[in-house]
Amino acid sequence: MIMFRKLVWMVLLGLLPLVLSAVSDNTIRVGSKKFTESVILGEIITQHLQSNGIKAIHQDQLGGTRLLWKALLQGEIHIYPDYSGTIIHEILQSQNIDSMAELRTALDAFGISMIDPLGFNNTYALGVTQAVAHRYHLNNISDLLRHPELRFGFTNEFMDREDGWPSLRDYYQLPQKKVRGLDHDLAYKGLESGSIDLMDLYSTDAEIAYYKLHILADDQNHFPEYQAVVLYRSDLEQEVPEISTVIGELSGLFSDSIMTNLNSGVKIDGNTEAQVAQNFLQHNFKTTTSIQMSTIFDRLLQSTREHLFLVLLSLGAAILVAIPLGIWGSKNPTTGQIILSVVGVIQTIPSLALLVFMIPLLGIGGPPALVALFLYSLLPIVRNTLTGLKDIPQDIRESALALGLPKMARLRLVELPLATRSILAGIKTSAVINVGTATLGALIGAGGYGQAILTGIRLDDTSLILEGAIPAAALALLVQWLFDLVEHFFLSPGLKNSQELSS
Repeated sequence: MIMFRKLVWMVLLGLLPLVLSAVSDNTIRVGSKKFTESVILGEIITQHLQSNGIKAIHQDQLGGTRLLWKALLQGEIHIYPDYSGTIIHEILQSQNIDSMAELRTALDAFGISMIDPLGFNNTYALGVTQAVAHRYHLNNISDLLRHPELRFGFTNEFMDREDGWPSLRDYYQLPQKKVRGLDHDLAYKGLESGSIDLMDLYSTDAEIAYYKLHILADDQNHFPEYQAVVLYRSDLEQEVPEISTVIGELSGLFSDSIMTNLNSGVKIDGNTEAQVAQNFLQHNFKTTTSIQMSTIFDRLLQSTREHLFLVLLSLGAAILVAIPLGIWGSKNPTTGQIILSVVGVIQTIPSLALLVFMIPLLGIGGPPALVALFLYSLLPIVRNTLTGLKDIPQDIRESALALGLPKMARLRLVELPLATRSILAGIKTSAVINVGTATLGALIGAGGYGQAILTGIRLDDTSLILEGAIPAAALALLVQWLFDLVEHFFLSPGLKNSQELSS
């Protein structure tokens, strides 16, 4: 037992500087979704606030519409760009909103304000390659009725949202059954390779021209307008009275072609969102904002600190909880089965779903990711603790009892030392799983190695993907090696010899 207390304290004390560095100030937090256009707009908003003397940071690639909306309502972020059609049909779909004035009124009820539209309409569209359009004679969405064999690949959000695939299918009475959800950026690759025949597009996507895609006309006018707007918490006006004026200066500055060119600057030309935003603001406001160009070493150092914070803190908490649960379960078979069932059910919940479940309770960023990782770490440790204690030979238990050792002394001096190898194996398994699962924390703003992977997928940049994937794999191997080292030093020579002989 002393060994495990030492192990946990080593983990938690090592985290102290990471915890202190994670404390944030009262800076305005600008959010954006996990596609390039949203990230560019988020960066433009952030830099424009900064150039007007307002302290702001950009928390980019936070996920989809509902995640950003919940974060805005809870004050986890203060501002984010969205689209009128998305707000009306995805967030406020039960209110039958028909105009921008009605939309403002509905948002006011939530304590949310909206500036006038930015000036471009990024509506949904359906696209195919020129070859597919020619082969099947596709010009309008209605033409799809004649070809039920076509394979569709839609973004996961489009698959579920009220103005997405379900309503499109019913509106046009489309017969296609081969429909699957994909990441938006990966769908372009699937279209190019021929693994899907059709995908949903954003009309200002730079890839439309790059891949020379054919857009099917919405001949029955299903898709509404998606005017780009900026949402912000109304209570910001009390803290920063000029906030509405500063953000409002962005209204009307964009057009469909301007936004397409901004997207191309990132997706095609290889510039960063910060550089594209800086050029846009310099052209329109004659202001020069300073942007920090990080090196690969800077990014690796930052993501390593964030990843270690997630992994070590959640694992340390899991050790403190799971070992006592395993001990408790080993004393009573019925209790043990209940405990294993509960932690087993938690383990079956998809990791991304568990992260989203935590957001209403804990917001975005580190806290929900830490809780999710803690829950995922429980099963291996509980199971191995319980199994290791139950597998202790009966004659050893009887010998300890015959020596007159009290219950706690038997546990501390006999049972736990004999179960040490099994318990350490469970902790090692949890640690390795934890390292991999923590990469998903980037989807809710928790950072870590997943941030580079997420950005690399979005920008189709293999080097960025490897920048996150290789350190994550190396960290998993390092964790496994460290626990092997812990086992070597903490397991007594006599116990190691006896276990090796018995095996």
